[in-house]
Amino acid sequence: MADDAKWTAMLWSCQTRWAVLALALITCGATADDNTSELPTYSSTVSEVRVTFFATDETNHAVATLTKTDFAVVDNEQVVRNFRSFAHSEETSLEIVILVDTSQSVESRLQLTKGDVTRLLERERSVPEDVISILSFGGTSATPTKDGLVTQFAGLRPAVLCSGGCQTSDSITKLTAVRSTGTTPLFDALIFGADFTLHHRRAGVRPVLILFSDGNDNISLHSSRDALREVTAAGALIYSIDIGNPKKQTSGSAYLQQLSEATGGRYFSLRPSRQENASTVLSAVLDDLRASYVVTYDLPSHRVGFHSLRLLPTNNLNFTFHSRNGYFYEPSLR
Repeated sequence: MADDAKWTAMLWSCQTRWAVLALALITCGATADDNTSELPTYSSTVSEVRVTFFATDETNHAVATLTKTDFAVVDNEQVVRNFRSFAHSEETSLEIVILVDTSQSVESRLQLTKGDVTRLLERERSVPEDVISILSFGGTSATPTKDGLVTQFAGLRPAVLCSGGCQTSDSITKLTAVRSTGTTPLFDALIFGADFTLHHRRAGVRPVLILFSDGNDNISLHSSRDALREVTAAGALIYSIDIGNPKKQTSGSAYLQQLSEATGGRYFSLRPSRQENASTVLSAVLDDLRASYVVTYDLPSHRVGFHSLRLLPTNNLNFTFHSRNGYFYEPSLR
């Protein structure tokens, strides 16, 4: 495929605002700022759209085999069935970053969470040790000056418990020793995790963030808009595991669901009424990787601006398709 026919999906940092950038607006329940309803999308400057996706069935398991007649793309409410290409994804391995919320808001669930992370590591030995990293986040402290003004916040930067070799006894000991403290810098942690994946990413590798959190943020220096931009710029899928109040659906839970949906990942609830548990998440990630496809098609409309994106089942209506939720189109200046 010629370079000028390739679809480009890239979001840049605040310092490169001249690059194509767009944000889809959705409602979310995180609490740190007024921009939590904005989720990023991708931008296209050429006539071809490229979408990576996978499907799950009614039991929330990945569908191993799909054909191009099993789905239709709805691009800006226009149904697309004629595809330029349809094939398995060329991404064949993973770079996994596990983000563990250790703030006071999840204190009652932290011990269970640490056990879940340990079981997650022990369950799937087919994943090489050097592709898994564990980061923890939570807790802040202020440093006042002589006139009483706060000049610095410490503790916003996540702690790297291990980067490779996370299945060793030393790494497990570090995880076990983590204590719950302070407020929740969720958005800052997501940005750190996205940057972490960029520095460790290799060709043909899919970056995945497995997030253990209640979905609430009350101290980050960055906004949810910043966080989602950086996560999608890294091309990372977010698999969020809700460790919030097990008795009710919260605004944080809604944010975690929207976060996963926007990046093409999945949301898991650990509530007692659900059958899901953390030890199955890594298996689900691997199944999704093996079941991922790439479809390309001609841009159905050259209307400048946001194009919403959905994949819908055509044969088996129990299938659910997971992909990014849209892109922005801007005509090429060439």
